[in-house]
Amino acid sequence: MRQLQTLKSDLSKTRIIETKNSDIQEEEISVSIESFAFTSNNVTYGVAGDTIGYWQFFKTTEDTNNDWGCIPVWGFAKIIKSNVEELIVGERLFGYFPPGDILNLKPIKVTNQGFADGKDHRKDLPAVYNNYLRLSGDINYDSSLDNIRSLLFPLHITSFCICDALEDEAYFGSDQIIIVSASSKTAIGVAQGLQEASNAPSIIGLTSQKNLDFVKNLGCYDEVIAYDRLSDINFNLKSVMVDMAGSREILGTLHGSLGDKMLKCLTVGMTHWDNEVTAEDALGQAMLRERTEFFFAPAHIQKRVKDWGHEGYNQKTNEFMKTRSNQSIDWMQVKKIAGLENFISTYEKFVSGDINPNEGIIVELSDG
Repeated sequence: MRQLQTLKSDLSKTRIIETKNSDIQEEEISVSIESFAFTSNNVTYGVAGDTIGYWQFFKTTEDTNNDWGCIPVWGFAKIIKSNVEELIVGERLFGYFPPGDILNLKPIKVTNQGFADGKDHRKDLPAVYNNYLRLSGDINYDSSLDNIRSLLFPLHITSFCICDALEDEAYFGSDQIIIVSASSKTAIGVAQGLQEASNAPSIIGLTSQKNLDFVKNLGCYDEVIAYDRLSDINFNLKSVMVDMAGSREILGTLHGSLGDKMLKCLTVGMTHWDNEVTAEDALGQAMLRERTEFFFAPAHIQKRVKDWGHEGYNQKTNEFMKTRSNQSIDWMQVKKIAGLENFISTYEKFVSGDINPNEGIIVELSDG
């Protein structure tokens, strides 16, 4: 068994650990991970690792002091051993995995469509991350869309939830929605979803100078402004912010400039993993914390499943994600990387924020 592990205290440091495969127990299966996607969203998993419990999903090997963690990824796997009657060797799954080649699961609540992992260390974690989809039970399954599913399914679920939450609150009565890190795939999904809504306010995208043309060409933002031109924002308009990056400097500047016009700030991503808060951090202190909340998509999913039922929720999200996936064909280029070793240099680019926004990274571990 091989794992790509990340040092919890410094996300830029990684190692690959190889150990003997552990035997499966009664009512367990073992899967071989074929491929997984990696996006800036996965960096957020690392940043929020202890806060929300992302480090707890997959236990690390050769880690006596618990210094290392497995950043969770979304991808595909094949069953290679099974002690569960309904699940047969060779069956393929989609779901949440460690960046490695083998994982043992304890399936519970098994249906034709999927199951949940019933391992003790995962039982108190958000259910949405513990569910695995059986591709044999998905009547709409199309293998040609595997890469798109890995890359965009988890991001567009979040995009859907943000759009739905904003609409549910009548956009807090705002005149404009300011999206920070507008080039991120989740942000693009949000902007495209808001663009479809008939009553949404203006959508302002903030991005780096190097990504300015890319974001403008997407056509889903009413206005795109570079970070070094924040003064171009109309600070007199009532505003809602959706932040995908967690940069205290940018957030502090915007909160300070907007003042009472900043009605709500939803913090979604935290890719600025090295952004320490200090007493001297004047810009960070300028954030209007009583109007700022971390948006946790699994909590919103739980609410909507209760409101609409599983069928209603699935119908709405499937429509949203199908539209977003079709739109992604116009701007996203899938880049495949063979093996964990070859992925490390790309991982380092993600952590340093030096990734091309129109690329979708797929790491292939097995030819299936």
